[in-house]
Amino acid sequence: MATEKLTFEGHTGQMLAARLDRPEGPHLATAIFAHCFTCSKDIPAARRIAARLAQEGIAVLRFDFTGLGHSEGEFANTHFTSNVEDLRLAARHLSGMGMAPDQLIGHSLGGAAVLAAAPDIVSAKAVTTIGAPADPHHVTVNFGNQIEEIERTGQAQVDLGGRRFTIRREFLDDVKAARLTEAISKMKRALLILHAPSDSVVGIDNASDLFMAARHPKSFVTLDGADHLLTRGEDAEYAAEVIASWAARYIDLTPPARPAGAPDGIVRVSEADPDGFLQDINAGPRHHILADEPKSHGGTDRGLTPYQLLGAGLGACTSMTLRMYARRKGLALSHVSVDVTHDKVHAADCAACPQTDARIDHLHRVVRLEGELSEAERAKLLEIADKCPVHHTLKAQAHITTQLAD
Repeated sequence: MATEKLTFEGHTGQMLAARLDRPEGPHLATAIFAHCFTCSKDIPAARRIAARLAQEGIAVLRFDFTGLGHSEGEFANTHFTSNVEDLRLAARHLSGMGMAPDQLIGHSLGGAAVLAAAPDIVSAKAVTTIGAPADPHHVTVNFGNQIEEIERTGQAQVDLGGRRFTIRREFLDDVKAARLTEAISKMKRALLILHAPSDSVVGIDNASDLFMAARHPKSFVTLDGADHLLTRGEDAEYAAEVIASWAARYIDLTPPARPAGAPDGIVRVSEADPDGFLQDINAGPRHHILADEPKSHGGTDRGLTPYQLLGAGLGACTSMTLRMYARRKGLALSHVSVDVTHDKVHAADCAACPQTDARIDHLHRVVRLEGELSEAERAKLLEIADKCPVHHTLKAQAHITTQLAD
């Protein structure tokens, strides 16, 4: 994932700070992520979800609302309506970059904001909420006894997550006046609602209310065991996987056609970073991986090294060959894994090797077999590992020819 820092004008004309997480491979779609109340674009859940979606080809813009994080402006002068306007402006900025958003994702009050903004963002075909309230006024439960002071004096200092924020009467009036169910009924977008049953900040009943207010197509997925902020990495990863899989039904995530002149059967390796060693590797229109070198060797460590790819080919072929044999023979092989390491060894240490050079390449495999297997079956599977076609290719010293393209 490549992350680009950028800024755009918010509703007051002041600059909002954003990060655009771009896919390393083909860019298939674009999403906007709206963070939770008084949070920022850099909370762990936002970072993890954006990174996972980028792996699926979806670029994600996450930005700080006015007065929060690295954005300009005074938080005390903002309210729910201003957040919605910031979202519209974020979408307009992306459109100006030729990346009109296909999807809107909002966390907590950010989820309510994307629901309110969606009818006006015509490019967005899908909307996802995570732990969102059905009524923006719900956020005031965090203000406790300060609500009375805000109403009486016009403002008060409120402790939110260990930080002090000034909340003004205008904010209370704005969230009271917000009519989210009306916006949902007008949205005419596919809706995915993610919510944790154990969410102690925004109760699960909010998800039910949102679901009932929305029109089809709509979906609800429970985030079992998660907290409101998705602080566990595995919860954020799961949410991102669900979002990516669900969005594919409503957003065209078809990878671009393979490069011209690269017929089926061709593996094309293209330089992705002329200042380093990052490489884009495409095999036809559907499969893409990256190759790179470690930072210690002048690379950026964003992909497997060439020798790791070589080991991956041997390991994958070995595992597939063992599975094919076990399936054909009806063996109780429940799982296979293969560790491959590469090294240079002295020729004297490999008497069976045909090379005469002082040092030769050595690929070492460790095969792990799981299941109710007899010792004889395990021994036979180890023997079958050497039948792997890639093993034969490497052992036979493949002939390589090279020519310049026309």
